[in-house]
Amino acid sequence: MKSETKEEGKFKYLEIGPEDGEVLMLLHGLFGALSNFEGIINHFQKEYKVVVPLLPIFDLPIREVSVSALVEHIEGFVAHKNFDKVNVLGNSLGGHVALLYVLDNSDKINSVTLTGSSGLFESAFGTGFPQRGNYEYIKQKTENTFYNPEVASKELVDEVFDTISDRNKAIRIVKTAKSAVRHNLGDKLHQISAPTLLIWGENDNVTPPIVGERFHELIKHSELHWVKECGHAPMMEHPKTFNSILEKFLKGLRVEA
Repeated sequence: MKSETKEEGKFKYLEIGPEDGEVLMLLHGLFGALSNFEGIINHFQKEYKVVVPLLPIFDLPIREVSVSALVEHIEGFVAHKNFDKVNVLGNSLGGHVALLYVLDNSDKINSVTLTGSSGLFESAFGTGFPQRGNYEYIKQKTENTFYNPEVASKELVDEVFDTISDRNKAIRIVKTAKSAVRHNLGDKLHQISAPTLLIWGENDNVTPPIVGERFHELIKHSELHWVKECGHAPMMEHPKTFNSILEKFLKGLRVEA
């Protein structure tokens, strides 16, 4: 998928699917990559215009690194692409960015899908400096993201390890994580009026099930679906189940319209 990535000014993104298709915009997490969404892209690209903007976590000037800056980037991207109504989906930090975007741009939203989203509580590498150079620690933390540790392929672990080992990237990760903690959305979620789908792993160690339940309580028009034997990234660990839930949700919106 890397060969299909486009670059226009400050925006790097993947766009695939019919030109006149309904927009499905996917926002990745702190350690996310296009490969995290491979199952979604493959399943929905025939019917939807699937767009994955790359969050500039490692490209922003160090003083500007924050969740707010990532939201501004997405606002600029949607304006650049001249999208009208989007179905936005976010995993982990991407869900947090999606929520902040939705709160400020409700007129641009058709629906919201959150899976393992931060914004209320999250426990990953924490807000301290990650253990750079400790491959086994990074391997364990990456495996703990999933119910089945085998999903954490060597390629994925190597990618996370290389990111953490880069001092400049590690600093940006910590700054972004701290910014996310400061942007708790517990008192704002009631403002979201768009149809919202919550897909949560029953064994999520990063944003535990109680977080999914709390999102469901606070977002008025939301529905919550659990995925068994699943951790923080249902779209990676159980892509068929995830896609089935998402497809039913999106088609339901068309019927209601």
